[in-house]
Amino acid sequence: MSSEKSGTEMPCAPGGKTRVRDRIFETACDLFYRHGIHGVGVDAIVAEAGSNKMSFYRSFESKDALVTEYLREQEREYWAWWDAAVARFPGDPRRQVEALFEAQLEIAKSNACRGCALGNAAVEISDDEDVLSNLVRAYKQQVRKRLHGMAQAMGARDAQSLGDALMLLLDGGHFTRLIFPLGSGPISAALPAVRAVINAYLAPD
Repeated sequence: MSSEKSGTEMPCAPGGKTRVRDRIFETACDLFYRHGIHGVGVDAIVAEAGSNKMSFYRSFESKDALVTEYLREQEREYWAWWDAAVARFPGDPRRQVEALFEAQLEIAKSNACRGCALGNAAVEISDDEDVLSNLVRAYKQQVRKRLHGMAQAMGARDAQSLGDALMLLLDGGHFTRLIFPLGSGPISAALPAVRAVINAYLAPD
């Protein structure tokens, strides 16, 4: 998502939905992803959006409400990305898993990529931030559940262990992208590692 600066408030869109709110939200999404949730305050958001605090609080009850909406939007985008990657290989769970890691590597080659937005948020969010921590935890549990299901569909001896190993590789790839630019680091070895791990769990005892 990109931010757009403007010196004036934009008029309402058809149906009464304000473009001001959209601009504030898109600006916040961009800033949260690049600088972190706690590293970006309301002042920075409204300044970057070319808006003001009055417009902000007309649009969002609080910064926490905005962060919640940001995380939910990131989750929707992630599942859309996931579903598009696996849809190319219906009925082939192994190839679907490989496709996820291929797609992850493609994203990692972009300068704009800073890893998994919800994973990054998990580092910042404390357990007493109930709504936010529960949202991130539920998302990660769903990732784990999907990988378990794909491992089981492959006929792995221990589907849960294989699924967990795949999740470690998936999340590890996201985090190493923060250090190594343009897919040049350990993430480039993720797909061979995935294939080796799957082979190990599919091989007979």
